Amino acid sequence: MSEDRRTVVLETTGEAVALARKLIRDARHGALATLDPRSGRPVATRVGLATDVDGTPIILVSALAAHTPALRADPRCSLLIGEPAKGDPLAHPRITLHCHAREIERGGPEESGVAAHYLAHNPKAALYAGLGDFRYFRLEPLEASLNAGFGRAYALATADVLG
Repeated sequence: MSEDRRTVVLETTGEAVALARKLIRDARHGALATLDPRSGRPVATRVGLATDVDGTPIILVSALAAHTPALRADPRCSLLIGEPAKGDPLAHPRITLHCHAREIERGGPEESGVAAHYLAHNPKAALYAGLGDFRYFRLEPLEASLNAGFGRAYALATADVLG
């Protein structure tokens, strides 16, 4: 018995790369998935989002949130970005980034630049950005899965999503 084993993943195009970068740069929030350090179970939360100068996603999180100790214990995470519009939410573009989270040292040399980019994109975050328990993390993409709409799936490399 023969099966059709064609892949549903399309060859990466310039259009797919442009859409992926736009989704990431325009996003103000995303769904962050981490692994709970105590139970090992996956945990998904919504986080505010911006990008650094190179397109790397940046989040600002409280130490009181479940995802912060999870990222500190295991920096592997995924970030889902995409805004559903009218109609079927699965018909709209979205991207999942598989990342390595890197905490930005409080008062360190990177913090002012990262904070400037984040707060320019999310100005209301200035209300809590300076509180002692908040930290920035760069979510450094390792690879990505872009679903550009029905029948339009792409596997993207780091270079495809940054820039």
